[in-house]
Amino acid sequence: MGARHALARGRDAYAKGEWGTAYESLAAADEEAGLEPGDLGSLARAAYMLGRDDDYVGALERAHHAYLASGDSRAAARCTFWIGHSLMFQGQTAPAVGWFARGTRLLEDEADCVERGYLLIPAILEESSRGDFEAARAIAADATQIGERFGDRDLVAIGLMEQGHALVRLGRTSDGLRLVDESMVGVSTGDLSPIVAGIVYCNTIAFCRDVYEVRRAREWTAALTDWCERQPEMVAHNGLCLVHRAEILTVGGAWPSALVELHRLDGRFRRGVLNRRALGHAAYREGEVLRLYGKLREAEAAYREAARFGREPQPGLALLRLAQRKDESAAASIRRAVGETTLPLKRAAFLPAYIEIMLAVGDLGGAREASRELTQIADLQASESLRAMAAHASGAIALAEGDPAAALPVLRSAWHAWQELEAPYEAARSRVLVGLACAALGDEDAAAVELEASREAFEGLGARLDLSNVESFLGRRPAGGHGMTKRELEVLRLVASGKSNRQIAGELVISERTVARHVQNIFAKLGVSSRAAASVFAADHELL
Repeated sequence: MGARHALARGRDAYAKGEWGTAYESLAAADEEAGLEPGDLGSLARAAYMLGRDDDYVGALERAHHAYLASGDSRAAARCTFWIGHSLMFQGQTAPAVGWFARGTRLLEDEADCVERGYLLIPAILEESSRGDFEAARAIAADATQIGERFGDRDLVAIGLMEQGHALVRLGRTSDGLRLVDESMVGVSTGDLSPIVAGIVYCNTIAFCRDVYEVRRAREWTAALTDWCERQPEMVAHNGLCLVHRAEILTVGGAWPSALVELHRLDGRFRRGVLNRRALGHAAYREGEVLRLYGKLREAEAAYREAARFGREPQPGLALLRLAQRKDESAAASIRRAVGETTLPLKRAAFLPAYIEIMLAVGDLGGAREASRELTQIADLQASESLRAMAAHASGAIALAEGDPAAALPVLRSAWHAWQELEAPYEAARSRVLVGLACAALGDEDAAAVELEASREAFEGLGARLDLSNVESFLGRRPAGGHGMTKRELEVLRLVASGKSNRQIAGELVISERTVARHVQNIFAKLGVSSRAAASVFAADHELL
């Protein structure tokens, strides 16, 4: 193939998004006759879309030097931004900073230009990482204005996206989400370059997940899926796309489909820094699904794989320990995770598990304090799913405190919210507590209806552990000793006296694991979810 023909074919394939053909043809033309700087840029972008990060940076470096040789400092500076951007996401911070600094120096003697806007982006990311979201918002607004002044749609989209992210984190949720949605318009209409379109798609969906915007995450994930399917040769963003789809499928209760998506993250979809970053998230998501299925050994292996790729395996691993009846380990893990997290939205990811585990180990004060914090975050962010999480936690605590009348309306609101969000597993969990509140109020018929509905939901999902728990509630007949054995009554009295599992094990000369099993059986038979609630029940029913 002659150089001219290869070049023409490469340009045509690039315009059509046929990244493999574009890369091969442009590389062939380059080998035979060398490429001009503009075509080197196309070669670089095709390499990026194929997940060939080293080839991407190498072609950009050549384009940079070619632009310098021709005296085009602005184009050379734009190359420095994209080189630095790639290196930064590969974890090569010092070289990335060096390239950004080179770009800034190249523009010192230049008039106002759009490249200055691109070189503001590293400062936006730095301020965001430090938690100074007002500074990040201000810089992003400057970048947006530069993009608008020069008619650069890519820069405008990035600037709007970063402004939106900062505003949401500042608590100005509606204003921020409007800007995020506006930034996505350019993607959905095809106005953005391929790399920027992928960045905006993936960043926006990850952001929607992080700020608990379930509906938006679901809608934009569907759009991202369509975008990826229109480019079957693309590799760069497919790994993250698969993880996002799995997350949405998990929330929607389609757990088998979620695992199918996660298992597709193999072979070519492991190429490229973005996909390698997705591996940890994929392993964690797989661990979550397996834990919900009750496959605890396989879930633990997945969480460990997530940690190997640098993804914090909490709160899933702590909840796994709770399911394994390793209460002290679960409590230590979740306390550590919450203790080292400061940003409110990141803490919100841990607080529901923290509350559940604190209730299980009898730390009602810790659970109550965490519930107040979760409610404050939900009120600030105005997120439907955060409000549902906060309502579930608040109701669970009221139930543990022996106030089912206060718990019931709050738990019903959580259940309805999860239904509206099409989150069947979470809805069923809230409905179990609704049933227990009804039982505590003496309405056994209503309790049976709620618990049976929850049982059917868990059975349909395959949530084995939850199914076992709710069946124990349905089979409970609280008469006489409330269905408890002599040993369970002994354990209950010691729990009510404030003793830990370890202390009970020592006094009764049995293992801690046996004590934990007795405690779980007691909770199931009494219809409570914490040591404090069991103690209140024992006192009220003269079991001490």
